[in-house]
Amino acid sequence: MGENVMDIARLIASRDPNEIVTCPAGATVRQAVQLLAERRIGAMPVMQGGQVAGIFSERDVLYRLAEEGALCLDEQVGEVMTSPAVTIAPEASFIEALELMTRRRIRHLPVMRGGAMIAFISIGDIVKARIDEISAEAEHMRQYIQTA
Repeated sequence: MGENVMDIARLIASRDPNEIVTCPAGATVRQAVQLLAERRIGAMPVMQGGQVAGIFSERDVLYRLAEEGALCLDEQVGEVMTSPAVTIAPEASFIEALELMTRRRIRHLPVMRGGAMIAFISIGDIVKARIDEISAEAEHMRQYIQTA
């Protein structure tokens, strides 16, 4: 493939791993929901012993609310999260990430290097980056046509 394939590493290059919003497995669902709402995010990695134990998302809450009602709000996130987390390496391409998300029916991926999470990406991040990439390619093409 001769084209310049955009990979996850370039997408996350300017991100600070310390700014990833995470939640401890021992937090209550109520606390985790509060954090999602405050940060206006749909999901976050759940940490246990310095490792990603799973992902906690709006859908996890919704399914538990439907099953158990408000009682689930007092449960620990570790009991409600989706686990184990599906992860991806920074060397993966956008297409690989999108295929993985589609196949596993998920919208968020921790990006892992050597057992440590270095970023947390959403399907929206990838779609936006891909659109930016296509726009840049179109602009290069227009410039080329004008100078030809």
